[in-house]
Amino acid sequence: MSEPAPSGPSVFAPWKDPAARPLIQFQNVTKRFGDFTAIDNLTVDIYEREFFALLGPSGCGKTTLMRMLAGFESATEGYILLDGKDIGSVPPNRRAVNMMFQSYALFPHLTVWDNIAFGLKRDKLPKDQIAARVEEMLRLVQLQKFAKRKPHQISGGQRQRVALARSLAKAPKLLLLDEPLGALDKKLRTDTQFELMEIQEKTGTTFVIVTHDQEEAMTVASRVAVMDHGRMVQVDTPDRIYETPNSVYVADFIGDVNLVEGNATAHHTDGKIEIHWAEGKPPIVGTPMVPIADGTRCTFAIRPEKVHISREHPEGKSNIMQGKIIDIAYLGNISTYHVQIPTGEIFKAQTANTRRIEKRKFTWDDQVWLWWRESAGVVLTE
Repeated sequence: MSEPAPSGPSVFAPWKDPAARPLIQFQNVTKRFGDFTAIDNLTVDIYEREFFALLGPSGCGKTTLMRMLAGFESATEGYILLDGKDIGSVPPNRRAVNMMFQSYALFPHLTVWDNIAFGLKRDKLPKDQIAARVEEMLRLVQLQKFAKRKPHQISGGQRQRVALARSLAKAPKLLLLDEPLGALDKKLRTDTQFELMEIQEKTGTTFVIVTHDQEEAMTVASRVAVMDHGRMVQVDTPDRIYETPNSVYVADFIGDVNLVEGNATAHHTDGKIEIHWAEGKPPIVGTPMVPIADGTRCTFAIRPEKVHISREHPEGKSNIMQGKIIDIAYLGNISTYHVQIPTGEIFKAQTANTRRIEKRKFTWDDQVWLWWRESAGVVLTE
């Protein structure tokens, strides 16, 4: 008799567990500045050990939300709970919360060691405890060799790690990160994202990060909250935010997407629908996530990497379009082809660059065919 296959590691998803108790609870929170509503009746739970990302354009309310958690702003209405306790009246210095700013705010006249020790000294901890904690933080961020240097004597990425170590030194329940990697160049920012994830996992501290960088949010976060005008439009795991957006706003905000508007006609036998989008053109066939009534105005959204491109007519396929390549975005590992179809719309299709550029199959002004599977896109009614 064969042995049972070993079970894989459990997936971290406390938001799916009805018995899990949230660390942070926003309960019908509204924040107004005069006549302007920055946060609009927001309710959301954030759990212990989560890496939670607030993502959205400038002015969407994400920084206001973070400032309320830190205690720098008070809610106009509603309640904010930390570990089950209302923290609305608790001043910033009395909260089990720390904040790491984009500027890092390191003291230029202090060494790396003393910058990390600063908050511990203010709390009047015994010297031996301070020394042990600082050494632990230096090991965590791998800066033991730089302990005696001043901030101007280390790189931007190292300064970022000093600021992180200082923020974690007092072992807060919650660490708030306000655009923490914004000052770093792209390659260093990418490397540091994975360092942040590793440090968060080692410490078990709950992280809430504010960012407008989609790639950053999708890389580091256990869940992403996409915000717009003071509301959380969708809160979900990065893969679901990308693959199953709940609205045109989320689909368009996250990554690259082709959007086609039309009227739905249901296939009553198989659950699929036809979207009539242009007179005289074959309808787009899609598979909606929920039933859609005949005549519903909807939007079909499909990611460029799910659109196939070929020189020959794809026989036996649904959702076929012909067009001309009018632009090519070469991004090293992938190329994005902008294809203009006879109605004037531009469709994007992506291919992996498995060959050298001089052996690329398609070029400008080529006539090509596009096609995709019936389940490749999402049908949205909001």
